[in-house]
Amino acid sequence: MNKQTVISAKHLKKAFGKGESIQVIYSDLNIDIYKEDFTVIMGSSGAGKSTLMYSLSGMDKPDGGEIFFDGTDITKLNNDKLAVFRRKECGFVFQQIYLIDKMNLMDNVITAGVLTSNEREEIKNRAKELFSLVNIPEKTWRKTSSQISGGEAQRAGIVRAVINNPNVLFADEPTGALNSANSGAVLDVFTSLHQKGQSIVMVTHDKKSALRGNRIIYIKDGKIYGECDLGKFEQDDTERTEKLDKFIKEMGW
Repeated sequence: MNKQTVISAKHLKKAFGKGESIQVIYSDLNIDIYKEDFTVIMGSSGAGKSTLMYSLSGMDKPDGGEIFFDGTDITKLNNDKLAVFRRKECGFVFQQIYLIDKMNLMDNVITAGVLTSNEREEIKNRAKELFSLVNIPEKTWRKTSSQISGGEAQRAGIVRAVINNPNVLFADEPTGALNSANSGAVLDVFTSLHQKGQSIVMVTHDKKSALRGNRIIYIKDGKIYGECDLGKFEQDDTERTEKLDKFIKEMGW
């Protein structure tokens, strides 16, 4: 079955610095992201994983190439139009949670929602459904991020990221600052969202996080070095773990 492409990037170029100190991240990178896939981008430190994710999401412009996001070449958009595009089409989850601590969790989510919709009551109802999905009880909605655990704050951050039904949810090391228990709870949320049809692109160094994806892309020397299809996620799937272990070993992990 042919998959629908949601992002298609061609001949991407990106470098930092100038002259002798220039660092080329990628010089001719091509990648397609498919709708309803949970795509995981892996690679060694400095391989350009996060830089690629920022380019694909419109957070940072490449130095060359094209990025068609649902048919729109986002490299041609000016900064104002790009900001509007991101609000409508993208959700973001980072290692640092970035909730506004002066606001409670519900207000954090509603504030993000009204950036693209005036239907405040509709946004609030969707927020309630999402809080239920991520197992945050009603009594916690009125707390601030400093009054809850890191895992709860990250799950609330995911609710905020998907409140506007983004075309693609981008995540950069979303469990990097969490302990094992909280990491598992956050990864369960990503799995639930994916099973509901959410397209996800996640950058990670963590093998347990990578196991949640169905498509693993390994970046090396500024290019797509290899891919691995893991299929549908199942808990305690030893064959899946062995397949990923073999793949990343072949990639030189």
